[in-house]
Amino acid sequence: MERPWFYDIVEKNDPEFLAYLAADRDFIMQDGAIPAKYKMLMTMIMDALLAHESGVRVIADRARALGATEDEIKEAVRVAYLYGGSPALVAGLNAFPKEKITES
Repeated sequence: MERPWFYDIVEKNDPEFLAYLAADRDFIMQDGAIPAKYKMLMTMIMDALLAHESGVRVIADRARALGATEDEIKEAVRVAYLYGGSPALVAGLNAFPKEKITES
């Protein structure tokens, strides 16, 4: 699994803590009773609910790398909308590739 961007900052400022942080993440996000791709989709939903647009984009790509389908990603965005309303939907739409918008 790709290392999150913020690990570099933690490593520079608190390398002792990084070991704990990485171990927790690795343990929690591995395949278990819930497959890793579903855990990643849950993470994407949480980032949408928290309006972390760039996080949604990165996590959606990680979910795809773990085998998540576009239909699974679409449904995850719908769940984020159900519980977070329009702000979560707007953030969640970052899960999809940016397409050029043209006027009709």
